[in-house]
Amino acid sequence: MSLELILGMVALFGTAAIGVPVAYAIIAGVVVYLGVAGQDLAIAGETMVQRLFDGFLLLAVPLFIVSANIMNAGSISDRLLNFCVALVGRFRGGLGHVNVVASLIFSGMSGSAVADAAGIGKIIIDMMVKSGRYTRGYAAAITAATATIGPIIPPSIPMVLYALVSNASIGNLFLAGIIPGLVMGGVLMGMNTFISHRRGFGQEDAVPLRELPAITVKATPALLMPVILLAGIYSGFTTPTEAAAIAALYALIVAAGLYRALKLRTLYEVFVDSARSAASVGLVIGASMILTYVVIQENIPQSISTVLDGANVSPLVFLIMVNLLVLLLGCILDATVIILVIVPLFIPTCKALGIDLVHFGVLIVVNSMIGLITPPYGILLFVINAVTGIPLKEIIGEIWAFLGILLAALLVMILVPDIVLWLPRLFGYQG
Repeated sequence: MSLELILGMVALFGTAAIGVPVAYAIIAGVVVYLGVAGQDLAIAGETMVQRLFDGFLLLAVPLFIVSANIMNAGSISDRLLNFCVALVGRFRGGLGHVNVVASLIFSGMSGSAVADAAGIGKIIIDMMVKSGRYTRGYAAAITAATATIGPIIPPSIPMVLYALVSNASIGNLFLAGIIPGLVMGGVLMGMNTFISHRRGFGQEDAVPLRELPAITVKATPALLMPVILLAGIYSGFTTPTEAAAIAALYALIVAAGLYRALKLRTLYEVFVDSARSAASVGLVIGASMILTYVVIQENIPQSISTVLDGANVSPLVFLIMVNLLVLLLGCILDATVIILVIVPLFIPTCKALGIDLVHFGVLIVVNSMIGLITPPYGILLFVINAVTGIPLKEIIGEIWAFLGILLAALLVMILVPDIVLWLPRLFGYQG
């Protein structure tokens, strides 16, 4: 390890430790590296601008953010919730099941775990607490756990970022995320059923079946978004970025035109919030692109591959090791940073070991989402604490059962790749 790299890492972690945003900390580390190495500091800006201009796929990120915020601002969330209550509210632990199913459906529109938790998640927590059947901590914990499904089922902002660093097909990644997302939803509903029976959590008054068709019709425009998105990509009619633009436009038409639930002032606030969120993600993306230059200069991926080749590590052992590392990093780092900064180090080794990059990408995204609810620094725990005021101690006390069952699901996905790859292969993927 060179002196300039050591000093650069000290600058990066030192600035991050005192509370500097991670994007600026990365830039500080790179500037120190280039300065000590005697290289032109303009390389940093040039590298970032070049890669951003080459990354047409990146335009999908702000578009998915806009569509999620429009969904939150309109009455779409209410209609989806009514549909979910009618569908699964009648079972034991009904509102817990509603929480899971709503996240499965809403994930087809937002692509963001934070958007899911802060939007529809807050509404369900209020419903669960006001019903008097659930503790505050339990309502918050299951909401945090179900929000992890958001970026697994398409559209998915983390998968867009992974496609950027791995050159894997975004269409195949989107398809590959569907069954794992459903598996995560299934195990969370199973855990909710088990806990509800054990603690005597109630069930909601059953909505008459004759009312279900009318409720479904009202929710249908919202339910169609993921269908439109995937149909556009797989028909070849749109690129993933164009599909994201269509999703945002469709959300606007449904919320403002069909449901008439979006005023001009609200729309302005949606665009401002979306711009801020997109700028935050964009800064991390830009900084990670500069860091990639340093990683390449230091031959770090090749060094990792050489070490692993010398150790004669099998693909399964490698996957388990990387997933353990990502799980640990997920406790302290944002998923965006993990995917853009850490994951590219392992892509060459994946190729050398014959590991399918679509399978690897889905595992990384699932793992990163689990990190969002892993104490002590899981960001979803803080988001829900911020939007509801429920103490972190109560949330963390209830999160462990859901964390454990999601880790078990991740292990099964590692051991049985067909869970991830079956659907893409059905549509012609050769991996």
